[in-house]
Amino acid sequence: MARVAFYAPMKSPDSSKPSGDREMARNLIAAIRAQGDCVDLASQIRIYDKSGDQDLQQELRHKAQVEAARLISDLPPDTNLWVTYHNYYKAPDLLGPEVSRARGIPYVQLESTRATSRLSGPWADFAHAAHHACDTAQVIFYHTANDLITLERERFSSQSLVELPPFLPVAELPPVSTRDGAMLTVGMMRPGDKLASYTILAETLEHVTGDWTLDVAGDGPARPEVEELMARFGPRVRFLGQLDQNALQALYRQASIFVWPGVNEAYGMVYLEAQASGVPIVAQDRPGVRDVLMRSDHPNVGLGPKALAARIQMYLGDPALRRSEGERARAYIAQRHLISSATEQFWTAVRPLLEEKS
Repeated sequence: MARVAFYAPMKSPDSSKPSGDREMARNLIAAIRAQGDCVDLASQIRIYDKSGDQDLQQELRHKAQVEAARLISDLPPDTNLWVTYHNYYKAPDLLGPEVSRARGIPYVQLESTRATSRLSGPWADFAHAAHHACDTAQVIFYHTANDLITLERERFSSQSLVELPPFLPVAELPPVSTRDGAMLTVGMMRPGDKLASYTILAETLEHVTGDWTLDVAGDGPARPEVEELMARFGPRVRFLGQLDQNALQALYRQASIFVWPGVNEAYGMVYLEAQASGVPIVAQDRPGVRDVLMRSDHPNVGLGPKALAARIQMYLGDPALRRSEGERARAYIAQRHLISSATEQFWTAVRPLLEEKS
């Protein structure tokens, strides 16, 4: 069995602040451990520059040098693999390349991106560091076809690029939805992309006719703006606040349709959760989102809210279609997006690296 040093430069899996990034890191640790291998969180140091502050980048580089020296000395002696999650120009891995080289162990990355446009400008130093880390990795696992484009173009030497589809941290599907309840939206309420999705959602609902209701699970600093967007629909839109996973699962078990446009979503774990429960999806055809959806014919962004509304109307008027689409979605998740698939994909690519070192 392997002993793995795991590191996430942008946000530790132990962070107290909920986010999709934190949850994916936790899920990846669970997947790597699933065959009995040991995973240690190598470091809690955060390397993240949100605004392109070159002084901050230099300060973080110094902290990373100190931390790397500590890890070279203090990592358990039987550590035989380093894994970094989410190396990119705002959060480069400044530890893994140095520690793995000094300790003579394989180095792999999960969900890394290359941003050649950032190799000049305020993030240039960090962008070059992220590229160096990518070049160092023997295997890079990518989650979406969009990520693969630049990884393939900038591939270093004989480096392996391996698909690892986003996945749910469960071995079995949850109970199937009755698909006869309210429509459902699950999304954080933040300025920027999330608020943009809520704006499209409100514009979409303007075109939906008949007797419908929508449950909205989520909270955040933009909640007043979201509530204002939805005020025109009165009690048909119900705000449920931020819910834990058990409460969300209860919503999936009766939701008729899951609706979320998906503006600039990396992929969206909520799409996987809804489909696992057999809830049909209404979303826009966007990079990242399309990598986790069973159907490939979601409305093009350019078609606007009316196309989303037509899709909603189709499902609202056809319970049999909701059932058949939901069952197809469950089969798709079972085949491609559960933890067992992720574990198999990871170790199939990585075990040979360990065998080469033994």
